[in-house]
Amino acid sequence: MLTHLDAQGRANMVDVTEKEITHREAVALAKVRMLPATLRMIAEGEHPKGDVFAVARIAGIQAAKKTSDLIPLCHPLMLTSVKVELSSEGEDTVRIEARCKLSGQTGVEMEALTAASVAALTLYDMCKAVDRGMVIEQIQLLEKHGGKSGHFVAEGA
Repeated sequence: MLTHLDAQGRANMVDVTEKEITHREAVALAKVRMLPATLRMIAEGEHPKGDVFAVARIAGIQAAKKTSDLIPLCHPLMLTSVKVELSSEGEDTVRIEARCKLSGQTGVEMEALTAASVAALTLYDMCKAVDRGMVIEQIQLLEKHGGKSGHFVAEGA
C-alpha cells in the first residue's frame, strides 16, 4: 500500500521503487478574476510591466520543475514536457491551464497544480498595482492519465 506514513506513523516519502515506469500526464486549471479594464490592458499589451502572460507562463514552468522543493514529501521528477497556457475567458477572467508529462514511476498531478498556481500568483503579483481586488480561484486537477490508478477527468472538464 502507498502511504506517506511509515510503520511508526511518521511522515515519509512514498517508496515507488517497485512501481512500473509508464507515460504519465496531468492537466491543472487556475482562474484569476479581475477588472475588465485590467484584462484589456494585458490583452492589448499596455501593461506597464510588459508581457504579463509571458512572465506568468515562465513562472509556471519553473515552478513545475521545482515542485519537490515546495511540496513536502513530493518526489523530484524528470519532467519531459511542461506547457502553461493563459487565455482570456470572458471580459474579466484569465484561464490558466498547465500540462505536465513524463515517463516515470509516479504521477505529475502536483507539478501541474503547482504550475497553474504559481502562474496565477505571478499574474496577481504583476497586476496588483492596478487591480488589488483580483481573485485567484478554481485551482483544480482537470485530467490525469497513466500509472496504476488510470485515467481521471474532472466532472465538467
